[in-house]
Amino acid sequence: MKTYVLFVAALAVSAPALAQQPTDAQIASIVVTANQVDIDAGKLAEARGASAEVKAFGKQMAADHARVNASAVALVTKLKVTPEDNPTSKALKAGGDKNLAALEGLGGAAFDRAYIANEVAYHQQVLDAVDTVLIPGAKNDELKALLVKVRPAFVSHLEHAKRVQAELK
Repeated sequence: MKTYVLFVAALAVSAPALAQQPTDAQIASIVVTANQVDIDAGKLAEARGASAEVKAFGKQMAADHARVNASAVALVTKLKVTPEDNPTSKALKAGGDKNLAALEGLGGAAFDRAYIANEVAYHQQVLDAVDTVLIPGAKNDELKALLVKVRPAFVSHLEHAKRVQAELK
């Protein structure tokens, strides 16, 4: 439980920064950082997960979030927007690093439970941010369209993580 609490705390710390309506460049940084955090955790789960379900879920997270990042990078390159670090993207990175450090100290079923608990909390927080800040705050129509396009994948990931979590209990 401590693992996902660390990451959710990073998202909570970043909430005031999100309330300030980030610019498109800041939104781009938040999107890329949030995806990279899940790519890194997914790769760790694929390598260290005890159950086949957790390994497969980690592999899917790494692949799916890498595709989203590739789309985001292609779009910001096309738009000539340079992602801008901001308190939210920095908090996401720091939370992701703490999560990885905590997960690396676990093994077996404890690793699986902690990783999946983090994924449930993480995807819920990301969806909340996408719905309340990122989509409404995006000024560029193409950036907004990308966020709307990838939102169902985050919903699917959340539902999948909840199913895996139920199986691990």
